[in-house]
Amino acid sequence: MATSARVTPRPSQGKDAIYSWEGKDKKGRVVRGEMRAPGEAVVTVTMRRQGVLITKIRKKTFRKGRRISEKDISLFTRQLATMMRAGVPLLQAFDIVAKGHANPSMARLINDLRADVETGTSLNQAFRKFPLHFDTLFCNLIAAGEQAGILEELLDRLASYKEKTVAIKAKIRSALFYPCAIMAVAVIVTAVIMIWVVPAFKSVFASFGAELPAPTQIVMAISDFTVQHAFVIFLTLGLGLYLFFQAWRRSPKVQHFMDRLLLRLPIFGNVIRKATIARWTRTLSTMFSAGVPLVESLDSVGGASGNAVYVDATRRIQSEVSTGTSLTVAMQNVEVFPPMVTQMVAIGEESGSLDQMLGKVADFFEQEVDDAVERLSALMEPLIMVVLGVLIGGLVIAMYLPIFKLGSVV
Repeated sequence: MATSARVTPRPSQGKDAIYSWEGKDKKGRVVRGEMRAPGEAVVTVTMRRQGVLITKIRKKTFRKGRRISEKDISLFTRQLATMMRAGVPLLQAFDIVAKGHANPSMARLINDLRADVETGTSLNQAFRKFPLHFDTLFCNLIAAGEQAGILEELLDRLASYKEKTVAIKAKIRSALFYPCAIMAVAVIVTAVIMIWVVPAFKSVFASFGAELPAPTQIVMAISDFTVQHAFVIFLTLGLGLYLFFQAWRRSPKVQHFMDRLLLRLPIFGNVIRKATIARWTRTLSTMFSAGVPLVESLDSVGGASGNAVYVDATRRIQSEVSTGTSLTVAMQNVEVFPPMVTQMVAIGEESGSLDQMLGKVADFFEQEVDDAVERLSALMEPLIMVVLGVLIGGLVIAMYLPIFKLGSVV
């Protein structure tokens, strides 16, 4: 009777691949399995030593897949935490998650992690080999869990942290996406009117033989300029946006300027500040509750906040705390936290429950972000309609003014 077997692969070295094999054991039963190995010959020899005669072997191929997102990492962390709490061995948990993941790129990453752990590498060191997907905070918490023997508990906390972080970032994106999308559509519609519609009206107005109103002349002058230099305008605009975002990503000075500017925006600045404080306090709460010393916890907190202003503030806080200053005083000195936050931190320090107080602050500001996003959605719709009405309506009126004037003359 045919049976299925899962044979533990040999330690992998170099660029290994995963092979599916089928063979017969010493009793003549059909067995199947998978193995990570450098080549087919290694699979054949390894299985022969285990008493299995290979009859079929095939290298598994993976689709390219999409880019690994923060949501993929969050889901992977939750799945790994759930299975380890259920008592599933780590290597088997990696196998289960990799097979069930919808993103082939994430499946390859998990298989690479499994191969490293299988050769004796610690879990946190395996994660550190992929800094693009697992940041310092993630790796430090895994290391703390391994050292203290509470890896399952810390994986669960880390999964909750990642889920809350992804959720709050999604809320900020949703608040910004709608107005940005509408303005982009407005720009496209305006360009179409200037390049194709206005020139058609211009040929009609040429037969009037009368002086055109000032608004119409201004719109036609802008249209002539746009038509003559359309390629240069769009190329300059596209290149300028590309260079701007590259500078924002790579230049610390530009990052600091833009992050400070974002915090001062009239409508969105307050939401961004609350979201940043929520991430800052959530990160520090998670690190501190995991047993990581306060000074070391602050290493990861600034970067997790996602804002250069708070990164600089965190460095100053860390410097003061390392010299004996209390966290409350250090946070008050940087002047980027509301009094409510510093008061809650002071209570936490006095009562010895700093991690719990920081968690409550994070919960409060996450709820504030939810409420602010809902209010913004209600506010932005009429505001955007007014802007579009003035822009598009102004162009239409300017082009129809000569027709109205002609009708009054007749």
